[in-house]
Amino acid sequence: MSTTNQILTDEIIAAIREYFPRYPTRQAVVLPALHLVQEHLGRVEPAAVVELAELLELAPAQVQDTLSFYGFFKQDEPLGRVRVWVCRSLSCAARGGEDLLEYLCEKLGIRPGQTTEDGRVTLEFAECLGACDYAPAMLAGGTLHKCLTKEKIDAFVEGLE
Repeated sequence: MSTTNQILTDEIIAAIREYFPRYPTRQAVVLPALHLVQEHLGRVEPAAVVELAELLELAPAQVQDTLSFYGFFKQDEPLGRVRVWVCRSLSCAARGGEDLLEYLCEKLGIRPGQTTEDGRVTLEFAECLGACDYAPAMLAGGTLHKCLTKEKIDAFVEGLE
């Protein structure tokens, strides 16, 4: 792999190679490798797709196919420091989730799919977080916020770094 303008760092490459013995094929490594790239770089830009394909001995289209299938990965803009998913499932919607999503959009000054100008938050909606018992729910980073209210959203936004 050429080091000129290399996107994938040596650390990322080493972490991806650690997956090789754990999976039956290099194709099977694509998804965990994409997670690593996004975790380290905040997105998976097109040049990273090419480098990852080269590392995995695949065609770039094979990596791009996996990348584009999942809405979790970003290619264009880096993610914010905190990625926030607001659930839009039937359970959450029935308990006011759509209104709370709109309220959070107003508080942050962004729409789903956007990142705040200061890079703190990327806001997304999820079709289901699997937390119907706690509807409406929001996942921020690794923290599930249960039984959301406007007051809980205010506290979350105030607590952002």
